Amino acid sequence: MINRRIFSLGLGSTLLAACSTGSSTNTPASRMQAVPNAGWDAWVAGFKGRAAAQGISQTTINTAFRGAGYLPDVIERDRNQVEFKRSLEDYLAIAASDERIETGKKMLVRHAGTLSQIEAKYGVDKEVIVAVWGLESRYGARRGDVPVVSAVSTLAYDGRRGAFFEKQLVAALKIIQDGDTTPANMTGSWAGAMGHTQFIPTSYLAYAVDFTGDGRRDIWSEDPTDSLASTAAYLSRAGWVRGQPWGGEVGTVSGTPAAVLQPQKPGPRIAVFRNFQVIKRYNNSDSYAIGVGHLSDRIAGGPPFQVSFGPDATGLTLEDRKDLQRRLTSAGYDTQGADGVIGNNTKSAISAYQRASGLPVTGEPSVALLRSLGG
Repeated sequence: MINRRIFSLGLGSTLLAACSTGSSTNTPASRMQAVPNAGWDAWVAGFKGRAAAQGISQTTINTAFRGAGYLPDVIERDRNQVEFKRSLEDYLAIAASDERIETGKKMLVRHAGTLSQIEAKYGVDKEVIVAVWGLESRYGARRGDVPVVSAVSTLAYDGRRGAFFEKQLVAALKIIQDGDTTPANMTGSWAGAMGHTQFIPTSYLAYAVDFTGDGRRDIWSEDPTDSLASTAAYLSRAGWVRGQPWGGEVGTVSGTPAAVLQPQKPGPRIAVFRNFQVIKRYNNSDSYAIGVGHLSDRIAGGPPFQVSFGPDATGLTLEDRKDLQRRLTSAGYDTQGADGVIGNNTKSAISAYQRASGLPVTGEPSVALLRSLGG
């Protein structure tokens, strides 16, 4: 099966980078502008012959590249990917945040009829489908607005993973040729992941479905139906076992698990079943699969994990860190939210507070800092 995430960091990094109050490193996709590049022009000229040899019509080629261009910001993103090494507690604080849980419950109700039909056809729990949607694009709010032909042709020309991205570009042209969407409408992430649940072009060709019956596998529409069904189809073909849980905290799930994990000590022990590995086919990360599974359980009305992760190396618990963020913001040092994850925005706020208060400027949280803020 095609790994739909081999080109990127995986959600373990992109989710945290895009959604955490702790990160401000991502340039908004809408800022990406094509610039003249003679090397890219020459590469495209050569590629057109290779695309034609693979069955892409001249009309499709001309249409797809009309208005396409070289995107230097895509190369910058590719060169500057940072390997976030977050704890499971931090990951879950974002992946299964109160906001993401509540929005997921609303989406479960709003799309109840469609999700029930998808679940009946593919056997994948509707809460799991919604959880994938929530992690991949915040329920459609962050689908990406970068022109895919421009993005993947830029990365193919760049050459670092040229063969992979050329394959994605050919697949994108096939999607256009099949009439599922237009070049102007084919937008996604800087690395070519598209739609509500972020399919790369080759995975789209292999697994996307037309669940609405309108003749197009439209994962770009405001209507998420085809995206949600495509995710279910993907997981089903990856081996999803109907009626079996993904896993859960030890002592809360029945049956004999395939394994028991404890990614962080102290912290909950997680019993996992075959469906845990199936979720990992969508994104090969234990944290991602636990995040999807736990978010799906919370959307379904389940409780948070019962075993605490305990204080971090600074002596602060997750609730302490949230309190620190709230107090900093109240004092005029905005942390851009209070999820308990300490990243760039929070560190900048801490530094500004320390500087204004005549304290040593470290940018790091501490029990003493919380106390100085009245905690």
